[in-house]
Amino acid sequence: MKNKKLLKYGTSLGIGTAVMALVFSLLYVLDIIIIPINDVDEVLLVFCGWTIAAAVITHNFHYLKTQKPLFIKLLGLFSFFVFTLVYDENSNMVDNPITIGLLITFWVLVVAVLLPKFFHKYKYYFLPIYGLVLLYFSYIRFQPNYNSANNEDSFELLAFTIPILIILWVYEQWKWVKSLKSEKSQAELQLLKSQINPHFFFNTLNNLYGLTVEKSDKAPEVVLLLSDMMRYTIYQGKEDVVPIQDEIKYLENYIELHRIRYQKNVQIHFINSIISEYKISPLLFIILLENAFKHGVETLVENAFIFIEITEEDGYINFVIENNYDKSLTDQQQRGIGLDNLKQRLDLIYPQKYTYKEEISVDIYKAKLTLQLS
Repeated sequence: MKNKKLLKYGTSLGIGTAVMALVFSLLYVLDIIIIPINDVDEVLLVFCGWTIAAAVITHNFHYLKTQKPLFIKLLGLFSFFVFTLVYDENSNMVDNPITIGLLITFWVLVVAVLLPKFFHKYKYYFLPIYGLVLLYFSYIRFQPNYNSANNEDSFELLAFTIPILIILWVYEQWKWVKSLKSEKSQAELQLLKSQINPHFFFNTLNNLYGLTVEKSDKAPEVVLLLSDMMRYTIYQGKEDVVPIQDEIKYLENYIELHRIRYQKNVQIHFINSIISEYKISPLLFIILLENAFKHGVETLVENAFIFIEITEEDGYINFVIENNYDKSLTDQQQRGIGLDNLKQRLDLIYPQKYTYKEEISVDIYKAKLTLQLS
């Protein structure tokens, strides 16, 4: 698994290097940019920075494909940057304040697109600072005796403002890391409480009592299934990660117990095509499965069905579940509480490494959860 990760990172870096070499060469040939050949350190620093940016985009291309608005915004930012270079080349003005303003705008927009929450939280702090610095630079630039070589102080002031965003971001990350452990523990505790569903276990115990009175051969099976589920929930449920096959077995036990409980005919199809030895955070999919039974099967007198499919694709796990339901009897508020808990936990454990989509029609509910595991 580690070798596959290294290969993937290496491939992304190679593609990023090739793309930026092509872009820089093209911009140079078209006289859009001037590459200071004599200043090797500066050229390498700029090239490496853009190469890393291209490699990051390449590495997360699968995610960007599922986030088309974000992908379009990044293309727009790249076009804006090229426009800035072209404008500066054709303005024939040394230390053009408009170019400086465009570059500041570009980097602020990069932060706004990639870190929207961070941007909205601190925009009223750093935007006035950048605005004042730009006004000061413009005032100095248009003085009659302006000389670029003698006005390094203004450039140093501009350079000083660049780390502002970085310092604020580092501070925000420090606060996030500090609170992450307690937030994660609270989310885990809420999840465990929601999974140990008294309604489900009491009903199962009542069914078990009925089976023992009837001396049914299914009674020992119910005891084993219920025991396995409780053991998994209490012990493996508190682990950071578990083998994905254990998680799938837990879902199968849950389905089998419901098959025994219900007297009505329920069509349940579970397709599992996972062959890799992935490990995932436990008790994620069970929330969606519980909803399918609680808001689907239990609201229908007949013709109830649940379709479940779990697949893998290049380090991604796709979990799809679909069920029918009676809209007039479905408690949408309760469904929302379960999904809110799920999304909160996903945000903590798989930040920007998951997608969740749902489709709701008149009597069909379909949900798809995708996790990036490598």
